[in-house]
Amino acid sequence: MISKLKVEQVEEKVRLDSYIASQNLELSRSMIQKLLEENKITVNGKKEKASYKVQEGDNIEIEINIPKEITIEEQEIPLDIVYEDSDILVVNKQKGLVVHPASGNWEGTLVNGIMAHCKDSLSGIGGELRPGIVHRLDKDTSGLLIIAKNDKAHIAMSEQIKNRKVKKTYIALVRGTIAEAQATIHMPIGRSTKDRKKMAVVKNGKEAITHFKVLNRFTTSKGSYTLLEIKIDTGRTHQIRVHMAEIRHPVIGDYVYSNGKNEFGIEGQCLHAQKLEFNHPVTGKHMELEAELPQYFYEILEILK
Repeated sequence: MISKLKVEQVEEKVRLDSYIASQNLELSRSMIQKLLEENKITVNGKKEKASYKVQEGDNIEIEINIPKEITIEEQEIPLDIVYEDSDILVVNKQKGLVVHPASGNWEGTLVNGIMAHCKDSLSGIGGELRPGIVHRLDKDTSGLLIIAKNDKAHIAMSEQIKNRKVKKTYIALVRGTIAEAQATIHMPIGRSTKDRKKMAVVKNGKEAITHFKVLNRFTTSKGSYTLLEIKIDTGRTHQIRVHMAEIRHPVIGDYVYSNGKNEFGIEGQCLHAQKLEFNHPVTGKHMELEAELPQYFYEILEILK
């Protein structure tokens, strides 16, 4: 859809973004900025910056893409349920399962499965594409995930996560021998400047803190490896994978952050969300839940032993 504006009268030195925001087009400032960056807004047929000062007689065209209406279908997907009550559902997500629908993955996601299991008992705060989802795991990371079954539980769980009250413990197998018994990685993470599909340690990124403790070390004909227990204070996208790659100990099977090396021929990384500690969002009861390592992870450890 193209919206056209003709500047009739304007006060001196009005910025382009401010002028558009004043025209009752139901566009937020952030949306206007995004449209400008995507060259979806032109003045007299030419691209202009947000700081351009509009003039009487200017013809402004705004290309607004109306999102297609999407219906998320319920699907019977096997769920490994670790805990469930009327407020929350905790599942042990299998490797390879996408958490919520997105472009290219409208079906076969965890959301499709929990919709079939919970029916109408899911919070709506996450939106129609993420009902019940208060936090997430990467597609190829297995382990514990909390689902909110009503808005009250969703708000309370989100607050706990925001205030770092939810303790998450992961198990990871990484390449190389880590000499330290334990350490903390405190490096900011943001979008990679070299590859926008990847995250990276960047100077102006968001704070990211990862603690690790060595559980075991292995030296084999395939190479050397270290089994880690990892706890995170923050939940940045791909945080553990990025941090471990940054210190040159990438997670085994992580094709994205280990230069494609995959000596065990597995799909997805050896990274498992093993334990969650939190207070129940409604009753306040302290909860401690665990999920065993998936079979493929055990098999690799047996090979290394």
